[in-house]
Amino acid sequence: MTTIEGAGAFTTSGTLTHTHTTQVDEHTVFYREAGDPSKPTILLLHGFPTSSHMFRRLMRDLAGDFHLVAPDMIGFGFSDAPQVQGFEYSFKHLTEITVKFIDQLKLDKFAVYIMDYGAPIGLSIASTQPERVSALLVQSGNAYLEGFTPFWDILFAHAKDRPANEAGVRKYFLPERTKWQYTFGVPEDRLNRLSPETWTLDQTLMERPGNTEIQLQLFWDYQFNLDLYPGFQEYFRTHLPPTLITWGKNDPIFGAEGAKAYLRDLPDAELHLLDGGHFALETHGDEIADLIRDFLTRKAG
Repeated sequence: MTTIEGAGAFTTSGTLTHTHTTQVDEHTVFYREAGDPSKPTILLLHGFPTSSHMFRRLMRDLAGDFHLVAPDMIGFGFSDAPQVQGFEYSFKHLTEITVKFIDQLKLDKFAVYIMDYGAPIGLSIASTQPERVSALLVQSGNAYLEGFTPFWDILFAHAKDRPANEAGVRKYFLPERTKWQYTFGVPEDRLNRLSPETWTLDQTLMERPGNTEIQLQLFWDYQFNLDLYPGFQEYFRTHLPPTLITWGKNDPIFGAEGAKAYLRDLPDAELHLLDGGHFALETHGDEIADLIRDFLTRKAG
């Protein structure tokens, strides 16, 4: 485990976030870490098309009370992004790498924050190793069919017929669509909380040579996550993990019905529908941090 050369720590309000890399299966995994490792751990799993960068403020806000670890998935952020011809880009494989990563860091017990792509990865870990997961922190991460919006129509069509629908999927990689993921559904009075470096960084990294093919492959592979949903739901019913749901009610990608569906199997889950969009942390980060701090103190302390 090494700290990236030239990448130090930054200080805000007495907290520190460090950037590191480690090797997993001969691939470099970049991750951010904050807080005291002797305190309860939160594993933060990002979505598309972003990276651990989405958690930068949350880590700052919670570092005084928790130990936080946020890896970049292979193909995202500052982790390795091998070409599709030499790497299996599937959610199953990304889950396997994440398990090896947390084993390397000896994260034996943790709450897991799942968002977007992070949901099938985090829930696969939780449902197969329930003893390791102290709580679920859910933001726009589906485990039920109800959460899919029309955004997914072309993606599910692509899953059935790639050649006929690839051109439509490629439009999702355009700069205006990346920015749209951040801005859609955000109330007028919160638009000034958005930072343009978020979608600019996401877009810059997505435009690396070969990355479009990586994202096309993962979009195609997403269909197999739906087969895991019954197992996730059985895990909820059997183990009743403490669950906090903070979800943008105007999310155009994973709709609010997906948030409400969790309550079928987790009736004691705490649900907060925020007046925001897909990247609710950007506009409601203070509220989410307060909710997490209170929830984990009460439910998983």
